[in-house]
Amino acid sequence: MGKMPLIDGDIDLRFTQNEITGAIGDSVTVLPLVVAVAILTDLSLTMMLLWFGIFQIVWGLYYGVPISVEPMKALAALILAGTITTEEFLLAGLLLGGILIVMGKTGTLARVGEYIGNPVVRGIQLGVGLVLLETGLQLSAADVQLAVIAAGVAVGIIALGYWNLTAIIVLLFGGIVAGYQVGFSTPTSPDFSGLFLVSGASLTFSTLEATAIQLAMTVGNAALAASVLLYDYFDRNISADDLSHSMGVMNLTAIPFGALPMCHGSGGIAGKYAFGARTAGANIFLGIGYVLVALLGAGLVAAYPLAMLGVILVLIAAQLGKTSIQKAQNYPLVIGIGAIGVLINLGAAFVLGTLAYLIFQRYKCV
Repeated sequence: MGKMPLIDGDIDLRFTQNEITGAIGDSVTVLPLVVAVAILTDLSLTMMLLWFGIFQIVWGLYYGVPISVEPMKALAALILAGTITTEEFLLAGLLLGGILIVMGKTGTLARVGEYIGNPVVRGIQLGVGLVLLETGLQLSAADVQLAVIAAGVAVGIIALGYWNLTAIIVLLFGGIVAGYQVGFSTPTSPDFSGLFLVSGASLTFSTLEATAIQLAMTVGNAALAASVLLYDYFDRNISADDLSHSMGVMNLTAIPFGALPMCHGSGGIAGKYAFGARTAGANIFLGIGYVLVALLGAGLVAAYPLAMLGVILVLIAAQLGKTSIQKAQNYPLVIGIGAIGVLINLGAAFVLGTLAYLIFQRYKCV
């Protein structure tokens, strides 16, 4: 068996070039998505990134491995598409925090995963990708010339074989464009205007729907799959219930103070590993990096070109869609759930997809 999560004197911390590149591997989808939320909502980029930085360091030290801390992508897609309000978005994150703590403490997460099977998780993931694609194309239409330039940069990066870095490189290019237009910002203090926004939220059907949709992805991708990868890559026996509990803790702690709903994710863990990370040193580097970006780059957000942001969302959508198809176990069901998600809504996709999965499972079709 691997080591249990615990801060102790034997924790392996290395601060090598591989840990730095590994940190980049976890940031390639986090930064573009967080910047998108900052631009299109009234949440503060500075506060969101500060909390990402804090929890990168906290969970890296606690678990002793290069674990990921990522945005809850289904919730992010819903708020970017305008389907839910900022208050509903944050309240859904708090509800998930409470649910995940209860699931982690009672050991029920694996049992819930039996009802939300792989095709449902991957179908919702595909649906989230399609929603982001639709939003990205709408934003790109704001300035077709800039969108074409950004797309050209993306194609060039992909042609060079750096697909995983495409979104973050386009993000940086857009930052240069914004800096050229308005001037590069000086260090800023944290913006507290977005604090306690959730206090004005009321429980709506949209909030409950968003909570259920994100729960499907969290159970499959951020807990069960992440637990498997941590053992496979780092020989660390961290159960899905452990991960569920830590996700609950960080959301209940940070969301009232301006944080984006966060989770652990198998994609971020795989990204860290693929880019060279082998210890929690990658989390230390990334945590410090997020804090520096929060203090130095927040001023560019207001001037960031929406058309280039649209291209970034298209790239994130493509990555989510690619992952959902590659890891699918029932292509017709996955594609059907994804199609319902973008044509009707993700809530209907989740409900109908789960019912279809249970029926197919009963009759041994899945």
